[in-house]
Amino acid sequence: MKTKQLAPYLFIAPFFILFAVFGAFPLLFSVWLSLHEWDPAAGLAAMHWVGLENYQFALTDPWFHKSLYNTLWFALVSGLPQHLVALPLACFIHRSLKRSRDAVVAAYFIPYITSSVAIALIFTTLYSRDYGAVNALLAEMTRLPLLGSLLPASPVDWLGQASTTKPAVAFVVFWRYLGWNLVLYLSALQTIDKDLHEAARLDGAGEWQQFRHITLPLLRPMMFFAVTLTLIGNLQLFEEPFILVDIEKGVSQSVMTTAIFMYRLAFSEGDFGAASAVSWLLFFVIAVLTWFNSRLFGRHKGG
Repeated sequence: MKTKQLAPYLFIAPFFILFAVFGAFPLLFSVWLSLHEWDPAAGLAAMHWVGLENYQFALTDPWFHKSLYNTLWFALVSGLPQHLVALPLACFIHRSLKRSRDAVVAAYFIPYITSSVAIALIFTTLYSRDYGAVNALLAEMTRLPLLGSLLPASPVDWLGQASTTKPAVAFVVFWRYLGWNLVLYLSALQTIDKDLHEAARLDGAGEWQQFRHITLPLLRPMMFFAVTLTLIGNLQLFEEPFILVDIEKGVSQSVMTTAIFMYRLAFSEGDFGAASAVSWLLFFVIAVLTWFNSRLFGRHKGG
């Protein structure tokens, strides 16, 4: 083969080499590992074939069920409100703000690009039982005649008890990723032809009718994309609950997602085979829910 014929393959070879080493090999190895019992400290020679026992263990383990429930809970409670708030907020910013639009969007987007550790430190301080701003605000609100009887009289240990830890972490996830969805919806709104709204306005359509019959249908592709990203991200949730809550405390079980459960199996108990099996079960759950999401947003396609 001539040099000119080899040149294109040489140029694209680095990508395929890197993909094979850091992409394809770890993926295939995790499949192989999920069928084995393995102590990594003993080397590859210590791998013991167990077949589907790791999957059977995961499917019958109550802690896996608990982690899966927590994961789905976070996906629903912190994921769905992101879109219920981001979509109307994007419409308001698109229609009402002109000069200050970029500054407002940047303010919402900053949490998304901020370090998880920095966010954890900030909210750990805000949620502090004795010195946190959240409890200080609640203490001031208890003096109001209408809210005083509805709010707790004593400071709340937000990250120290199971009943409040999960909502506290869910709020942090919601706050952090709201700006990302806002940017997605705002970018989609800016691509809609203004003449469509102008024509509808001349025909007597109100703001709600324009939103329902013009804006919302044209946003369906972006809604599918944004909801899919939220679904995948929340089902792989790890950083926020892991950093905010001490995994050694009993209360951490209330925020133990499947990703954290997989981490515990691998690095606390040394069961890498079961952890790999859990990862593939999680992949299956994500694939199924993504398929349902695709069916939901594609139901009226072409109709």
